[in-house]
Amino acid sequence: MTATDHAIELVHAAARAASDKLATQIIAFDVSEQLAITDAFVLASATNDRQVKSIVDEIEDKLRQIGAKPIRREGERDGRWVLIDYGDVVVHVQHEEERQFYALERLWRDCPSIKLPADVVSHER
Repeated sequence: MTATDHAIELVHAAARAASDKLATQIIAFDVSEQLAITDAFVLASATNDRQVKSIVDEIEDKLRQIGAKPIRREGERDGRWVLIDYGDVVVHVQHEEERQFYALERLWRDCPSIKLPADVVSHER
């Protein structure tokens, strides 16, 4: 089983939104073989708490425009690691320190990566 077309559409929209707000290290994994609860993860980093919140707001705005509403959201108060669950896709926006510490990409490295559109730029500091 692989991620559905709908999940890929959400991944691309979330990645573009994160890129628009200058997120770093934007990557996506197809986790559908490993997890029954979701098809894909999107990971993005930010240099500070305010940028984390800005990226989260942009992702929610862009996905709302294509009819997607989050099932749940966690970590918003702290602004260090915000998880937005869309059912088919889970988006993780992390402060760079949390990203390094938790290293989710190491955890999911056996899962295939999802190719992001060419207009998604993973900004570097």
